[in-house]
Amino acid sequence: MNTGIFLLCLGLALWMGVHFIPSLAPAWRVQRVEKMGLGPWKGLFSVLIVTSLVLIVMGWRGTPPEILYLPPAWGRHVAMTLMIIALLLFFAGRLPTNLKRVLRHPQLTGVTLWALAHLLANGEVRSLVLFIGLGAWALLEMVVINRRVGPWVRPQPVPVVRDVVLASVALVVYGLLLYLHKYIAGISLLSG
Repeated sequence: MNTGIFLLCLGLALWMGVHFIPSLAPAWRVQRVEKMGLGPWKGLFSVLIVTSLVLIVMGWRGTPPEILYLPPAWGRHVAMTLMIIALLLFFAGRLPTNLKRVLRHPQLTGVTLWALAHLLANGEVRSLVLFIGLGAWALLEMVVINRRVGPWVRPQPVPVVRDVVLASVALVVYGLLLYLHKYIAGISLLSG
């Protein structure tokens, strides 16, 4: 196994493991918080998440883009459209919006769409590892959260202006990602 793929897999495993702790090991988490304190626990959680992201980026950049399949010709265009929706959903998970009345897990649904969009536009081995890994994590995370939390209680409606703010934030971030993608992933989306 090449070093890049190893780092990518290690980063994904760390990301998933840390995120699954609240749902799969709640008693262990409570014990750690009682022993360490909430602040240090959150600090450790943050350090582990940042470490996982660094490993994922290093693994991505360290893996040669070996083509496994050729994405469909329309894949890039569909991916660009799906990314707008994915960003709307992703930010809806953190902002008070009416999308939360339609979807129980808008942020995780956004991650799933992000992964699907990238699989439609990329056919390299590293893409499959990263996007199938994070897409599967998001889907599984929804299942374990539902099991832990129980039945869904729909939130109350919020003023439509909140949805306008959400759309504005998503579009600004979309524009930034279009520009910065070459620096983040090493692939320019604005040329060709």
